[in-house]
Amino acid sequence: MQTVLEKIGSRWTYVHDKTGAPLAYVRRSMANAHVSRWRRTRRENLVADLPDTSPHVPDDPFEHEPLWRALRTLPPRQRAVMVLRYYEGLSEAEIAGALGITQGTVKSQASKAIASLRTKLKAADGEGEGSGAG
Repeated sequence: MQTVLEKIGSRWTYVHDKTGAPLAYVRRSMANAHVSRWRRTRRENLVADLPDTSPHVPDDPFEHEPLWRALRTLPPRQRAVMVLRYYEGLSEAEIAGALGITQGTVKSQASKAIASLRTKLKAADGEGEGSGAG
């Protein structure tokens, strides 16, 4: 920036008289100098072929959690009701409006989903206990 100010300082009379807005001229000169310096120092290495890299997909931290596995097996409507109710914290009326169903359907789907989850979690818990003893 010092170089830009030195150049403009040596031509200040011209800049002041001819540009009409000397401060804007100085700002633009500084910005242009910065961009030019950035372009000079930035180097790209062009290659003919892209490197062989596979995109990194992070593991789902809940993939092996029994509740999440059981939740994935629910029918879509029951799963939607459970997620909206217990993860999003919506009321039965809000869930009914969001899904386009009645509040009674929300209640029955939630009841069926909870019963199904209980059964699946008890079965998963039984498998875990039986495999631990040897």
